[in-house]
Amino acid sequence: MNAPVAVRRETSAAEWRALASKLFDELAARTRSTANGERGITRECYAEGEEAALALVREVAQEHGLTSTVDRAANLIVSLPGDDLTKPALILGSHVDSVPQGGNFDGGAGVIAGLLCLVRLAGEQRPPGRPVRLLALRGEESAYYGRANIGSRALFGLLTPADLDARRRGTGRTLREAFATTDADVKAIEQGVPLMPRGFADAYLELHIEQGPVMIARDLPTAIVTGIRGNLRHRRLVCRGEAGHSGTVPRWLRKDAVFAVSDLLMRLDEHWNRLLERGIDLVMTTGICNTDGDHQAISRIPGEVYFSFEVRSQSYDTLEGVYELFRSECRAVSDLRRVKFEFDERVYAEPAKMDEAIIARLSRLSQQLGYPTELIPSGAGHDAAVFANAGIPSAMIFVRNRNGSHNPDEDMTIDDFMRGVELMYAYASAGGGA
Repeated sequence: MNAPVAVRRETSAAEWRALASKLFDELAARTRSTANGERGITRECYAEGEEAALALVREVAQEHGLTSTVDRAANLIVSLPGDDLTKPALILGSHVDSVPQGGNFDGGAGVIAGLLCLVRLAGEQRPPGRPVRLLALRGEESAYYGRANIGSRALFGLLTPADLDARRRGTGRTLREAFATTDADVKAIEQGVPLMPRGFADAYLELHIEQGPVMIARDLPTAIVTGIRGNLRHRRLVCRGEAGHSGTVPRWLRKDAVFAVSDLLMRLDEHWNRLLERGIDLVMTTGICNTDGDHQAISRIPGEVYFSFEVRSQSYDTLEGVYELFRSECRAVSDLRRVKFEFDERVYAEPAKMDEAIIARLSRLSQQLGYPTELIPSGAGHDAAVFANAGIPSAMIFVRNRNGSHNPDEDMTIDDFMRGVELMYAYASAGGGA
């Protein structure tokens, strides 16, 4: 960074705000999408954009006397002077990658928040009750390889051979090959060996922008997360029908893959609506749906459609129940429209509950700071879910954000962000006790 804002032991709120703004500006400048007039931020995991973000974190850490090291999954650890990484620590974590042409704050806000907390702890020379570390995680987004939380799942030995064989759309590079470009212990990851040393973390806290409209609608600058939706998904499904001339094949003889997939999705939408009416937590998405552009034409009945499918809920039973509905409707459409559905391996991310003791402590601190003590669930997945399901007490702080997420128009104000950082710092500086 050019001319970093100096952080002294007695640092004013204005100086902290200036440093935060400068970090966000620099992060955007280094990872902005520039090809072909694209908008937004692109920090592809295990590629140039993510590496640029990690380099910035390392530079700022060094400027302020912090230590940086890389773990066996190629995530970045930033620690305070004197921390030899052998004692259980409070981990302040989030991810440095982004979706293609996304926003600057998804993931980046949490990493910068954790970094600011460590810089402040180092500047005040007042060691917390237990070690506090920043973990800048890689590959949280599923946009490139179809598996979310890659960096955190690798730490707990949770990546499958199918995950590692998954190919990046557009280049064909496998996730295994992507790992090989880093300092990750690829053999251990392939064998499913847990890479986080025993006793490294005894709690995990993540700051993140809310990626939906609830906090804007309720005028909440910050909130505390109660739980995180899990998901079931297929990266690539194929509906195979039969290609034909659009003018010569009547409806009753067609095996039209596009109409079949459309029929399937409308059936699922009807199930979704009925389940919502019963108060069940559920969302469904088909984010990819296409025919083969090299073979398809306006006058050709489509013989194949490639599509994805995802269902999310805070309930494991709901996920499994809706998935069974999905497979049942695939069979029904197959029989009715004489097509076949082909399924790749199902990918599952577990729902997670946040730690009640940490939630209670954050609520008390938030009240003391004069902030809201609102509790809300997270519809999006986060690395915090992986830590929670691995048995590490985990929690999240949400910061208000306009215009949703996974798009260039994310809009988190620096005032709201600094409130979230202050809450995180209050928890970390007190040793994170309940």
